[in-house]
Amino acid sequence: MAASSSASNPVLCASFNQDNSCFVIGTKDGFRIFDSKTGRLLYERVIGAFVIVEMLFTSSLLAIVGAGEEASLSPRRLCLFNTETGTALRELNFLTSILSVFVNRKRLIVVLQLKTFIYDINSLVILDTIDTVPNLKGVCAFSPCLDGCFLALPASTTKGSVLVYNVMDLHSHCEIDAHKSPLAAIVFSSNGMYIATASEQGTLIRVHSVLEATKSYSFRRGTYPSTIYSLSFGPCTGLPEVVIATSSSGSVHAFFLEMAIDQRSRRSSGFLGSIIPNSVGDATHHHILHNAVPSGIKSYAVVRKVEKLAATSPSRCSSFRATVSIITYNGYFLEYFLDINHLNESSWTLDREFNLLTAISDSQTTATSSSP
Repeated sequence: MAASSSASNPVLCASFNQDNSCFVIGTKDGFRIFDSKTGRLLYERVIGAFVIVEMLFTSSLLAIVGAGEEASLSPRRLCLFNTETGTALRELNFLTSILSVFVNRKRLIVVLQLKTFIYDINSLVILDTIDTVPNLKGVCAFSPCLDGCFLALPASTTKGSVLVYNVMDLHSHCEIDAHKSPLAAIVFSSNGMYIATASEQGTLIRVHSVLEATKSYSFRRGTYPSTIYSLSFGPCTGLPEVVIATSSSGSVHAFFLEMAIDQRSRRSSGFLGSIIPNSVGDATHHHILHNAVPSGIKSYAVVRKVEKLAATSPSRCSSFRATVSIITYNGYFLEYFLDINHLNESSWTLDREFNLLTAISDSQTTATSSSP
């Protein structure tokens, strides 16, 4: 999860856990953990401003980084925090500000501007240090599954090259030449087999095969440049069915990969199909929710669930329902159902909306302290 430096919004950072069952926000006052399915506030710590809060599934372990507004909450200090005991388990100090942190059951990843550290999460022994190109915004992605456990970092400051690193075997896996402009956002599929990328231009979303280090699909988000705030795949065991993007335009964009495959395979069965690049330039697989968030307000969206209805005939594509959860940095949680029928017609239905800052825990598990 990358740190946010925006001072205009009450939410300083937001992230879902590895299976999207919970999410956490960091504010100027502390951090709050919510249940994704019910929206219930599970835990709150009122202690000061945080710019990184990362969960380890639904365990009591958090990796937290302060905003630096208090001496005890330095942006150069990573604290591993136990929510059950309300105490710090370990602290790690660095020479420069921490930009992103990731965890899974075996690894702890800490991203700085010029270096990335890989730790064994149990012993906190440094396993490897990666020297990186200047990464001022902490752009990175991590696949937490142990079978395809990859880390992705920018490999260039002048173009959108991605370095993919295997954090279990501790070696560089490949480099993907994704865009002509520098990277703005990257994300892995839940199985670590695919990676989606967007550049600073924000007009194209591309999906790549990690094992083959190739571009598989290219989707056009829009004609005019826009800042991509987040990318997210739907849950998957093979090829992801959908990728979601949020941007500074305030819209949410959904691209359905499986429908793209079905249509492309029907159109490219001949000789030309064997030599045309695997790209999708039309809008038939692109479904937009306009004005989901006020323009310019940072947002973070994930696909919590994808349900597929069987096709009624061989000539018809399957129908989909995706559950899309959105956190806005002005303090709201939104959840939509995105329904796509066999004619590729879409509808967005708002299912839930609530204020993240005023929610009250049923059990009142709120802690106040002067230190983590």
